[in-house]
Amino acid sequence: MSTAWHRTPLTDWTVVVPVVAVVALAFSWGRDLPPLAVALVALCLAGAVLAAVHHAEVVAHRVGEPFGSLVLAVAVTVIEVALIVTLMADGGDKTSSLARDTVFAAVMITCNGIVGLSLLVGALRNRVAVFHAEGSGAALATVATLAVLSLVLPTFTTSKPGPEFSTAQLAFAAGASLALYGLFIAVQTVRHRDYFLPVDTARHREEAAKAAAGAAAGEDDAPHAEPPTSLAALISLGLLLVALVGVVGDAKAVSPTIETGVANAGLPHAVVGVIIALLVLAPETLAAARAARRDRVQTSLNLAYGSAIASIGLTIPAIALASVWLSGPLLLGLGPVQMVLLALTIVISALTIVPGRATLLQGGVHVVLLAAYLFLAVSP
Repeated sequence: MSTAWHRTPLTDWTVVVPVVAVVALAFSWGRDLPPLAVALVALCLAGAVLAAVHHAEVVAHRVGEPFGSLVLAVAVTVIEVALIVTLMADGGDKTSSLARDTVFAAVMITCNGIVGLSLLVGALRNRVAVFHAEGSGAALATVATLAVLSLVLPTFTTSKPGPEFSTAQLAFAAGASLALYGLFIAVQTVRHRDYFLPVDTARHREEAAKAAAGAAAGEDDAPHAEPPTSLAALISLGLLLVALVGVVGDAKAVSPTIETGVANAGLPHAVVGVIIALLVLAPETLAAARAARRDRVQTSLNLAYGSAIASIGLTIPAIALASVWLSGPLLLGLGPVQMVLLALTIVISALTIVPGRATLLQGGVHVVLLAAYLFLAVSP
């Protein structure tokens, strides 16, 4: 593993697959694909997800936490925002609620799916998953505030009919989202960085001792490899961006097939947003599960809540700017069922985070909440 981080051959799958995914995107962009082509693009999409996780881990190993999880969360979200804006520009009125559906899906998947999976994996390893309540609690508070300001208030404002913001209200929500996102990044990476570092458990100290002993003995299979060189990290950063372009672009390429399948199955159009969110959040999900397996649950929570914050904090301003030229209404307000699920998620998440420790039960509760959301999205 360590040698792969220091030199990545051009024939390595982590180099080839992102390039192939982008090539598939170039050939499929704006075309009606036959079933075989859709299957091939979907295969490239899956490979690009795995490659993105690998390169994100290389970059994270070089820059350390919490910068490593921040790189992946922001990179995925920026490209996700581009996907949403592109689909809304192409789709007309039928995509008026796409931003809301995708952002809410991202919040539910991250705060329940990624968090629940990480806690389950961490608790299975050590009976109890431990993390910093201060950092995770601050992140959760930011997610809750952003979600309510951007997704709940439009349902109750009266300046425009329907679950919409007026122009002034949308501008305020966009400004507030950017301000909170910037403040959170400053706290996470500068002022209180220690709140977002993995907890120093006994197993960490034992593995560190083994790594030191292995390095002293000249062994290559020490539990923690040496950080990659700056050049290797920069190459992985570039390949990470290429892989994420492939992930989101290929997701757009297969989205007409997804929309057709959803319509033919008689499912609500909101399911399209759920599927898109599941696809673009796959890299974070895999990276968070691998971090939890290494007893780094705090890193997993950084990924989960950081992705949720970035999803709202960057999407709402981008949509507000894009609304200048996008035609049709911009529906942001959630319905009653979604608001209940959001409120339950916030309450359960607070009870999970406050102690700084979680068992299988808390992880299971979050996974069940995600299952309830997915079920009600299909059968409202």
